[in-house]
Amino acid sequence: MGICSIDHSREDVLIKLKQQQEYLPQKTAMDTEVFLQNEQRQETLNEIFHLLKKYDLASVEEREERNDQLNALVAAGGTES
Repeated sequence: MGICSIDHSREDVLIKLKQQQEYLPQKTAMDTEVFLQNEQRQETLNEIFHLLKKYDLASVEEREERNDQLNALVAAGGTES
């Protein structure tokens, strides 16, 4: 994933998640959506957006890597204090 200087809002990330939802494992999509219901750091929102960006065009191997990264972010909690 390249570094992007654009900050993505939670709404932008949720829209991107909805666009890619049919390509994601159901549990990953659901867990990510629940995770995004809480306030998250801007860096976390940007990272999730870029993991989801063009997910449908990614190879199977790349999707697996992105799934692992999404699941790790969600598992870590990532919320701001």
